[in-house]
Amino acid sequence: MLGKRNIYLIGPMGTGKTAVGKQLSRLLGVPFIDSDAEIERVAGVDIPYIFEQEGEAGFRLREREAIAALTRREPIVLATGGGAILAPENRKLLHDTGTVLFLQTSLAQQLQRVGRGRGRPMLKGVDLPQRLAELRAMREPLYAGIADITLTTDNRRVARVAELALRELGLERTG
Repeated sequence: MLGKRNIYLIGPMGTGKTAVGKQLSRLLGVPFIDSDAEIERVAGVDIPYIFEQEGEAGFRLREREAIAALTRREPIVLATGGGAILAPENRKLLHDTGTVLFLQTSLAQQLQRVGRGRGRPMLKGVDLPQRLAELRAMREPLYAGIADITLTTDNRRVARVAELALRELGLERTG
């Protein structure tokens, strides 16, 4: 696993980070954590409410705090929110403390997976295809810049992506 005990999944919303992360967690017998779920747990409210009350800046601050705390735990499989890589300190922590898997998908597949974007504050009241393309253009270089491994999830089942990830990581299944 490239000498690091944690596995971090990064990539745009709708790429399957949570689903693949849960599967990897089961296969490896280590805890799974979703950074967005952890932010909600600590805050006691959901992410749309945080965005509504604190804006994106408030959410990103909470996200940085969560990533800092979560990257101190090991071993874990961590699925990050799509924008977690925006903060340079998050990119450094993820890169330095774990093996980073960048999950990619086509814009068409992403549109299919996020539906109308309900519950996703970054997609509220926007032209969905245009917004996803904008986010992709801005974030793709940041994902690629810290990725140890890049996998495409288009037209692949979660189990298949997890198996490919294990192979790339040089790990055998334990469960």
